Amino acid sequence: MSTETMSLYIEGLSKELPSNSNKMAQFQEVMRQQLESAMHAELEKLVGTAKGAKAEVSKKDFEGFRKLFHRFLQVKGPSVEWSKINRPPEDSIQPYDKIKAKGLPDYIADSLNKLVVVKLNGGLGTSMGCKGPKSLISVRNENTFLDLTVQQIEHLNKTYNADVPLVLMNSFNTDEDTKKILQKYTHHRVKIHTFNQSRYPRINKESLLPVAKDMAMTGENADVWYPPGHGDIYASFNNSGLLEQLIAEGKEYIFVSNIDNLGATVDLYILNHLVSQPNGKRCEFIMEVTDKTRADVKGGTLIQYDGKLRLLEIAQVPKAHVDEFKSVTKFKIFNTNNLWISLSAIKRLQEQNAMDMEIIVNPKTLDGGLNVIQLETAVGAAIKCFDNALGINVPRSRFLPVKTTSDLLLVMSNLYSLDAGSLTMSERREFPTTPHVKLGSSFTKVQEYLTRFESIPDMLELDHLTVSGDVTFGKHVSLKGTVIIIANHGDRIDIPAGSMLENKIVSGNLRILDH
Repeated sequence: MSTETMSLYIEGLSKELPSNSNKMAQFQEVMRQQLESAMHAELEKLVGTAKGAKAEVSKKDFEGFRKLFHRFLQVKGPSVEWSKINRPPEDSIQPYDKIKAKGLPDYIADSLNKLVVVKLNGGLGTSMGCKGPKSLISVRNENTFLDLTVQQIEHLNKTYNADVPLVLMNSFNTDEDTKKILQKYTHHRVKIHTFNQSRYPRINKESLLPVAKDMAMTGENADVWYPPGHGDIYASFNNSGLLEQLIAEGKEYIFVSNIDNLGATVDLYILNHLVSQPNGKRCEFIMEVTDKTRADVKGGTLIQYDGKLRLLEIAQVPKAHVDEFKSVTKFKIFNTNNLWISLSAIKRLQEQNAMDMEIIVNPKTLDGGLNVIQLETAVGAAIKCFDNALGINVPRSRFLPVKTTSDLLLVMSNLYSLDAGSLTMSERREFPTTPHVKLGSSFTKVQEYLTRFESIPDMLELDHLTVSGDVTFGKHVSLKGTVIIIANHGDRIDIPAGSMLENKIVSGNLRILDH
């Protein structure tokens, strides 16, 4: 029964029922139970088409999916009451400088040996026109996101004679390609583990039943599955057996971040703050936040709600308050998704089935035009479940995501220097802010973007760059101040080699042809 048919059916029946809210509630509960039973039956059929070990994995995945679907049917309206939102208390978001001022103990290796680095590696490079895992895109001197991550951790392990392992949370989209590449790090001084996040079925928006007819992932089933957001880390980490194994090895905390955030390196001061807390006051969750700029208005923010620190995402905000949420004056910080989390606390919350994260309903349209929804959760949303959770307001340099080729241009340029896998702002840049770069649609795909630059321009003194249309850059171009280059439709602009553009608008047609 489609959701529209169902609502008409409910309307018709409710006219016949006495106008009694109890009876209506009972009726809605019956409908919910019917939907859950239908979903349960479909999932059982699907599992029946899997074989051997794959059937066991699918059963575990579907357990999580069933819980999520159950909660999805219970939820009514926005998950927050706007009037109950408060600013977090002063001491619940600490400035990074205060954490750093404590200094470091002589034996920081002892703290490092309690740490595991986890990178979220479920995403593909499709938005940048690349096939395969995003982590395998070259970002600097032929180094991929994954290369840089391994170099950073290896450098830590060598410098402090420590044993910090790297854990990659893959998805069914990235697992096979990532595992092939991992062989090249065999002789590096870093242990690498992987586990897979769950595979959930996309739901037909009308029938609220899975689109998939069997567990296959190819052919007509190619786009009927999805990895359910990074909030799935807790359950799949636990299901994989890796959580238990790392606890047995004496590990206490994970540092989780997106693999495409090049600013998310292990910070010894934050780690020291975590491990030096007295036992009764052990902080189980730290979220790194940073000051919001106009570019970050959609980022999740920390609030105080029902006496707990809580992550508020734009999807949870009632429409009437979206502009208020985006305001830089009321909500001054946003979540970088760099998180430090206690392993034993994850285990406890998983065992108690107490991990409560808001559901993100993500509507999609499949290639054939079918409207589906996928139910997701965000890793940071669990902050309210942990004891003594804390926000730390870190420098902007710890948030350097590469989502587009505009971001890629910044990290490939001389604005940053690379040392042992870590990018830091060049000392020759006189002001600490990053330039605002906006490349047009001709630059969207990495391969196309690379052909448009004979070499990456000097951007040390750049404030703002906008490029639109068919534009190419010769070697050794220098950009300063505000530079806007616009080639109208049918025109082309070739910026000559050795040009220096300072506070310039370039438009029209400029062709440089080989003689």
